[in-house]
Amino acid sequence: MQIGTAASRSPSRLEIVTAYAGRSPRYWDLEAPGVLTHLAAGSEGIALTVDFCGGPGGNDYDLALITALRDRYIPATLFLNSRWITANLETARQLAADPLFELANHGTSHLPLSIAGKSAYGITGTQNPGEVYDEVMSNTSVLAQLTGISPRLFRPGTAYLDEVAADIVKALGMTPTGFSINADGGATYPAATVASETIKARSGDIIICHGNHPGSGTAEGLIRALDTIAARGLLFVHLD
Repeated sequence: MQIGTAASRSPSRLEIVTAYAGRSPRYWDLEAPGVLTHLAAGSEGIALTVDFCGGPGGNDYDLALITALRDRYIPATLFLNSRWITANLETARQLAADPLFELANHGTSHLPLSIAGKSAYGITGTQNPGEVYDEVMSNTSVLAQLTGISPRLFRPGTAYLDEVAADIVKALGMTPTGFSINADGGATYPAATVASETIKARSGDIIICHGNHPGSGTAEGLIRALDTIAARGLLFVHLD
């Protein structure tokens, strides 16, 4: 069955379920085929991505981090989860209105994206193609209402996915997105480690960090590193 392309409507849930029924994934990790982990070859920029995961203990807002990016005119791609948007609707609207940031899809319930119920970090993933569709598209609708356009990038909760789920994301008109540098270990690293990991970035890298844990070392460590990277003459860019 041929399903929707970027130039046409997104396929329906039934079309996805029918098209991907019976597929058996062989891969389960962070870099399934087709997942964006680096910028295009020859890119001279570094992409900073910030996840806002939402849910119990995850609905906070790291104002210091966002303020630091604004003060330095550093663009970033913000992956917002539906639960975080619901808990921070006015803040989400302000971020959507700021051209320094592009908003991307971080799922509806922050689930790993599996068609077989695989788990990551103790979180059980989606169970089948229909649940993959729900996890992606429910938040697509939320983001489209917030920004006026459909998101073009998707990162699953935990960033884990199989290759069939990655294909479904692409069929829905989005690019599954990973990273090449984990700056803050899910907002668990101290500031010194965040800084040392971020400073490793070179042209073409995609950095992941988190903007929903203001008590973590993320903001302080990132600020140190951003100033060092800027002094090296490297530029930050939105994801291509």
